[in-house]
Formats: sequence, C-alpha cells, structure tokens
Amino acid sequence: MLPAMTTSVATSPLAIHGGSKAVTVDMPDLFHWPIVTKEDEDAVVAVLRTGRMSGTEITKEFEKEWAAFNQTKYALGTCNGTAAIHAAMWACGVGAGDEVICPSMTYWASAAPALMLGAAVNFADIDRDTLCINPADIEHRIGPRTKAIVCVHYTGHPCDMDAIMPIARKHGVKVIEDVSHAHGSLYKGRMVGTIGDIAPMSMMGGKGFAAGEAGMIVTNDHALYERAVAFGHYERTGVAPRYNPADTSVTSADLKTYAGMPMGAAKHRMNQTCSAFGRSQLKRFPERLQIIQSAMNRFWDLLDGVPGIKAHRPAKNSGSTMGCWYAAAGLYRAEELDGLPIEKFCEAVTKEGPLCGPAGNLALHLHPYFHTADIFHQGKPTMIAFGQRDVRQGPGTLPVSESIRKICFGIPWFKHDRPEAIKQFATAFRKVAENADALR
Repeated sequence: MLPAMTTSVATSPLAIHGGSKAVTVDMPDLFHWPIVTKEDEDAVVAVLRTGRMSGTEITKEFEKEWAAFNQTKYALGTCNGTAAIHAAMWACGVGAGDEVICPSMTYWASAAPALMLGAAVNFADIDRDTLCINPADIEHRIGPRTKAIVCVHYTGHPCDMDAIMPIARKHGVKVIEDVSHAHGSLYKGRMVGTIGDIAPMSMMGGKGFAAGEAGMIVTNDHALYERAVAFGHYERTGVAPRYNPADTSVTSADLKTYAGMPMGAAKHRMNQTCSAFGRSQLKRFPERLQIIQSAMNRFWDLLDGVPGIKAHRPAKNSGSTMGCWYAAAGLYRAEELDGLPIEKFCEAVTKEGPLCGPAGNLALHLHPYFHTADIFHQGKPTMIAFGQRDVRQGPGTLPVSESIRKICFGIPWFKHDRPEAIKQFATAFRKVAENADALR
C-alpha cells in the first residue's frame, strides 16, 4: 500500500535541510532487471543437463527469432557485444591504416576494436540534446581511408539517421549502428539497427535486453553477414567441427578458402545457456518494452516544464522511441537554475530518496589508449602505426562530450509502471529543481 502524496511533502523544506523525503515507497522490484521466470530457469537448466553449452542449434533458433523481432534478414549471435562490434568492423572492411568515425561519448567497445584491426578512431562530438553523434561533426572528418561511421544510439535515444545516411552514401562509407543501449528503440517508426549497413549490440546482464554475457549482429546485407560469420565462427564456414554438424552459413568462394579457421583468430560462439535464456526472454520482451516505455514517459510527463531539467527522449508523435531506456538519464541546464552545480542538484535529489548523480561515460578521445598505446609493439602508438593520418585529439576539442557530467544526470530506470510510486520519484526531482534557491 502506497502512502498518499500530500501537498506538505512537495512544499516542505528540502530533505537535505531536514525536510520530509519525497520518496517513501519501498519497492525493490521496481528496478530489478532482468525479470527471471520459471520458464527462463528451465530453459537454461535444460542446456546444462544435456551438456550442449557449446552447441549451436539453440543459438541458431535465437538468431532467427531475433532477426524476426528486428525485421532484418540476418542475425548472428556472439559471445558478447565487443566481439559483435569487432566482427562488424572487419565485415565492413576496416583494416590496417584505415579510420572509423565514432562518438567520443560511448562505452569503449564502440571504438577500441578498430585499433585491434590496425585502424585509428577519429572521434566526433555529440549533440547536446540527443547525446548521440552530432551529424554536423561527421563529414569534415571523412578522409580517403575512412571505412565506417559508428552510430551509437546512446542510452536508447536514436541517432539522427536521416542526416547521417546521406553523408555516408555520398562518401561510400559504411554505417555501423551500435544498438547496445537501444534494444527495441524506433527511429521514425523503424527499428534502430535496420537503417545502417550492420548493427552489433551487447546483451550482457545489465542491458535492456539481457541474455547473460552475449551479443548479436543484425544486417540485411548478405555479404556483411558472411564476413561477420567468417571472422569469429570457424565452425560455420562449411567444415564439420568436433561438436557440431557442418554448417554452410558462408558461401563466398573467397571466404570458404579459409573454412574451418576464424579470420579474426577469435571464437565468437554464444554459450547456449545465454541463447536459451535469450529465447525465453524474447517471448515477453515486447510486452515488457511497452511497460518500461509507459513508466519512463509517465515520469517525464510529470516533470514537463520544470526548470533546469529536461527529458532525454525524442519528441512526442515523432515515431521515435527510447526502447528499453537503458541507463536512463536526464538533461541538466544549470543556466535555468542560476548556475546551480549539477553535483549540488544531484546530492539534494538523492536525499529525497532516488539515487542521482552526474551521468555519462568518460570521453574516449582523452583516454591514453587512443593516444599512446602501442598494442602491437611497433615502437609507436597504434593510432598512427600503420600510416594513418594523425587524428588524435586533446582537451577542448570535443566540448559537449567533455562536459557530459555537467549536462547529464541519472534518473530511476523503472521496470514496472506503477503511477503512484513514479509520482513520488518525479516529485523528488521537481521539489529540488523548484527550490534550487535554497541550495545556492
């Protein structure tokens, strides 16, 4: 039973100053993820009992079902999202001396595999409202060795694909959509991951679609699919391995020359405990997706017009959605609160009940890995070791990415749509924002 919200809570002194907390509800399952049922458990246990963890038959069924959900021709399971991105880059022809363009504001796996292929990363800045790669910062970065643009649908927000795709097509550059944050997100009615050339994604245990430690690639391009298979799935290139039957996923004469060996010298096979769990989760995923979207939109609707904070979501009626709202965040506008530091705002919100803090990844273009790491022991940084032009960037070059923890804060990630509970959490943010004068 939820306690009724009263006017006194909303107008009482801030909790950080001794007032009543806005959030009094105790519902641990409101945020617990993934939701695991007896059916999920049975699916995993069945794999363990048959000893088919390293098989492929369940994974192939999962691939078919995931392709159908995403409305793509092909899906390929991998051991994790990093492997999926690595294979997707190689499939797109990324190699020694090449470049990829990637937003600086993302998890390292969106970019680091490029260096393992001998390529460099030319980082682009993000848009202040979407937190996704800024299309206006892409074209001038394209050079003669640019092979791909990595579009990260950050925390579920779709990139501006209508602006990005014409740039890529004009220059003959592939588009890799990193969907790790955005399972189920729509861009103008289309599933993200179906607009570019190929889309890798993570399905690790904390993601919006969690299959354990797993990854997936989707594409409508048969050649890219075959190359991704050949990169890390040695047993799916036409040669019968010890544990699984011969597979003819790869028909390319060039790739079949190396049948039985992974071109990436990597084993990307998905553990079938993960694929069995993923298949079971997928049955309920569309329903759970709608519940999360309803809950998260309810939260932001209650905060519409509150100064200093802004919803990180596409415009209503745009046909675009946030999918699972992975790592849900809000946009902070200190200038609307007379310069109140985000740290003080978040501290006060946390005292009201919700955990809140400055959010966002560390800007990758500033990390030493992309400046000085000599991965192949060549005596020079890998970013310039294969004859690439020097695209390394220092502080001040990507100002929005570098300011992420001044303009972005974490919000509750609701897994159930419980209006009265959500109202309490929204009240906490409203209370602090509307009483910002008391914090200065």
